[in-house]
Amino acid sequence: MAVPAFQSFFLPLLKVCSDEKEHSIKGLKVPLSEHLGLTVKDIEERVPSGTQSRFVNRATWAKVYLSRAGALSVIQRGLFKISPRGQSLIKEYPNGISIKDLSKFPEFERFRTKHNDQVAPVSLSEELSTPEEILDSTSSQINNTVADEILEKILSNSPAFFEALIVDLIIKMGYGGPQENAGQTLGGSGDGGIDGLINQDELGLDVIYLQAKRWKESSTVGRPEIQKFAGALLSKKAKKGVFITTTSFSKDALDYVKELDFKIILISGSQLAGLMLKHNLGVTTSKTILIKKMDSDYFEEE
Repeated sequence: MAVPAFQSFFLPLLKVCSDEKEHSIKGLKVPLSEHLGLTVKDIEERVPSGTQSRFVNRATWAKVYLSRAGALSVIQRGLFKISPRGQSLIKEYPNGISIKDLSKFPEFERFRTKHNDQVAPVSLSEELSTPEEILDSTSSQINNTVADEILEKILSNSPAFFEALIVDLIIKMGYGGPQENAGQTLGGSGDGGIDGLINQDELGLDVIYLQAKRWKESSTVGRPEIQKFAGALLSKKAKKGVFITTTSFSKDALDYVKELDFKIILISGSQLAGLMLKHNLGVTTSKTILIKKMDSDYFEEE
């Protein structure tokens, strides 16, 4: 049988999570496919773009909808567990759970209907005000998913890879001259708190120093780490630094850089992924859609 609509994943996903343990979509691939009666061939079926299996795509969105309805509790990126509400839904809807059933929860309705910079994921079958909004919302869904994949991939790679990545990113953003030594990594033991540098000119008279922290989302970069970086910059009599992490910064860290008489820019994990998408680093364009509109000037009669 073909992979069912993502609503059909709601009840099976809750059932395989009913043991109240922490789970991931990857870890639930076998038991979830068994609940749905899918074959190996079924779960290997790809979405039209070919970037992901249809099974994983729909299971992931089912997890998002259930978490927004309060049926699953997200522990950290990629890990979740069933909530008391999820246990109740299994008993209340033993034959299947739909979007309509989840809509009775106010937080889920807010998730479905909000329209702001953080556009909520929606199904293409759910109506929005205009076709443009559907396209914008779908684009945001895809980019947010890719951003999460980018951070997960960075965490699975080596610290040396991350250090090289931030040098590549800063150069992609237009910093550093056209010379061959525009940027270099310096990471390793005895790096003095500096992982890389960007030469703004051919002679290296103007330099941006870089620090990379490849930490998990559950960790937060605090003020002490930024102070160490600031000390490393002072030791080099530097005035420009960029501190990039895969996680977030504490309020103390953010406040600290405002007090300095030299410049340290802090880039969080979400900002990092967004900049990689914007500057096409580590990503490729899957599809381009041309949107036409009427040329009013053409139809004007003299």
